[in-house]
Amino acid sequence: MIVFVKNFLSKQTMFIPIFGGYFCLSWFFLRFPQLLHRKKERKFKCRHISHRGGAGENIENTMTAYHHAVQKGTEMLELDVHLTKDGQVVVTHDNDLGRICGVKQKICETNYEDLPTLLPVLDVTFNPGKHAVAKNGNEKIPLLESVFRAFPEHPINVDIKDDNDELIEKVHQLIVDYNRKDMTVWGTFNDEINSKLYKKDPEIPTLFGIWRCVSLVAMYYLGILPFVPLKEGFLEILLPSTLLKRDLTNKQRMIVRVVDWFLMSPSLIKHLERRGIQTYLWVLNEDEEFTRAFEYLGVAGVMTDYPSKLTEYLERNTNDKNN
Repeated sequence: MIVFVKNFLSKQTMFIPIFGGYFCLSWFFLRFPQLLHRKKERKFKCRHISHRGGAGENIENTMTAYHHAVQKGTEMLELDVHLTKDGQVVVTHDNDLGRICGVKQKICETNYEDLPTLLPVLDVTFNPGKHAVAKNGNEKIPLLESVFRAFPEHPINVDIKDDNDELIEKVHQLIVDYNRKDMTVWGTFNDEINSKLYKKDPEIPTLFGIWRCVSLVAMYYLGILPFVPLKEGFLEILLPSTLLKRDLTNKQRMIVRVVDWFLMSPSLIKHLERRGIQTYLWVLNEDEEFTRAFEYLGVAGVMTDYPSKLTEYLERNTNDKNN
C-alpha cells in the first residue's frame, strides 16, 4: 500500500511542471499574441455605434434615424437586413411587419413597393417602457443601397437576419459596388450564416456567432485561446447586466449575474484587442453602463439606442480627463 501511494504521488508530481509550464506559456501569449498571430488591421475603430440607427430617439432602422445619429456624432451605424419577394435588400429587424407596421405579413412575401409605412410610435426593445416617436410622417422601410449611398464614409454593421443565399449574394454585391469592404462588418448570431459570409468573402470582417462566442470564452478559461487562430474580426455581445432592468425572477437574475461575471472579462477583451479584434457591447443606454464598458472592461465601442446621450457622455468624460 505504501509503495502504491509513493508511485501515485510520484506520477502526480510529474504533472506539476507540465501544467505549470503550460499555464505560464498561456499567460505569456495571452499578453503577447502577436508573437503567434498576425494582428488584424482595420480602417476604423468606433466608440459610438447607433443601434438600429438610434431606436430610442427615432423610429428604428429609418433614414431619419441614421441621419440624426450621424448628426449627433455616431461613428458607426448598426442595422438589420431582409429580402423582399421581389429581391430587394431592405433594412429592418423583424422578418414580418406586425410589430413595426401593424400588419400581419411577412417581408419575404411582399414586394418592396407594397411595404406599408411604419407605425408612428414604437417600443424601444432594449429600454422597457420607453417609446420612440416618428419625427417625420409616413416613415418607410429603406433599402440597404440607400443607406450605403447616403453614408459612404461611415462604417456600417450589417446584421444578416436570414439564412438566405440570395440575400447574402445581394448584400455582398452592394458592398462591392459601393467599395465598402473595409468599411463594413457583417454577421449574425447564427454560426452557419457567419461561416457562409466568411467563405463568400474573407476580406469583409465577420462576427462571432453564439456558439463561437461560447467556444471563445471556454478556450479563454482553459488557457487554449492564445494558441488558436480566429477568423472573426469583431466580437459583438450583449452586456448581460442590462437584462436586470427587465422583470425577472430571482433565479433568472442570479443566472444573469453569473453569465455576466464569466463573460465580461477585461483580460479577454484586452487579448482580443491585441489581436486586432474589436469588442462591441450592446445595447447600453445609461451612463453607468457606458462607464463600465469603457473604464472597467476597456471595450472598443458600445451600441446604444440613444446616440445623443452617448455623445454627451463621451464629450463630458473627454473634457473631465483633459482638465
